[in-house]
Amino acid sequence: MSITGKLIGAIVGFMVFRSVWGAIIGLVIGHFYDQSVSLARRRPAGGGAGVLEISERFFSATFEVMGHVAKADGRVSEQEIAAARKVMAELRLDGGQIHAAIGHFTRGKNPEFDLKDAMEELRNACASRPDLLRIFLEIQVRAALEGVDMQGPARQVIHRVAELLDVSRLELAHMEAVLRIRREQFRASAGANGGAYGQGQQSGAPPRSSMRIEAAYEILEVDAKASNSEVSKAYRRQLSKHHPDKLKANGLPESMLEHAKQRTQQIIEAFELIKSVRGMT
Repeated sequence: MSITGKLIGAIVGFMVFRSVWGAIIGLVIGHFYDQSVSLARRRPAGGGAGVLEISERFFSATFEVMGHVAKADGRVSEQEIAAARKVMAELRLDGGQIHAAIGHFTRGKNPEFDLKDAMEELRNACASRPDLLRIFLEIQVRAALEGVDMQGPARQVIHRVAELLDVSRLELAHMEAVLRIRREQFRASAGANGGAYGQGQQSGAPPRSSMRIEAAYEILEVDAKASNSEVSKAYRRQLSKHHPDKLKANGLPESMLEHAKQRTQQIIEAFELIKSVRGMT
């Protein structure tokens, strides 16, 4: 399996399950990704980058920007280094890939690193697949949350990255809120299972739900005072926005579909909780 296929596949496992089994599932998905790479090396009709070029740019930019964000306050703390290594570990990169990732991370820390140019290259590569840019940003937000709880200069750089990728502040705020909800659910699940993920539940299974009603409204992007009809419309809107089939039709690679499925499941879970609390049928 190539470095790019393994990365993209493992990202799926990382984003969906945050566990060893999740990463393994991602690697299997990455295998099927690699099988299709040879058919996508050429640039698609109408311009834009091919799958291989997108994947390579995605890999390098991921760790360059991660390093740039970590160095935003002038130094990289032990916690930020640990956060970066945790990402690498959860992506299940091998020795050569970790070496490459560290090289990109170090390049991003360099004062001469040009964030604007890097994001322009990524945007150009993903011109036909803008959803990949959201996944890229989610990874950066997650790393920043793990490192410094996305506070201080790191937050400012993340805001700049979002701006360069044409992601609005509102969308970024929602992304951060959803990632914080996921982190709380994961921690609550780990605590309920003896403090370690996977204890007391089936290996590879997603964390048991500990969603709060406030989080459910946040996920659907609807006010708690909204009518039942408005809540239902918000649910259908979010489901349509994140539905795997629609995203696939819009160009989302097969290897990323598990991420979309997880988002869809979270939306369904949020709606079911709201329905239960409200007594909706």
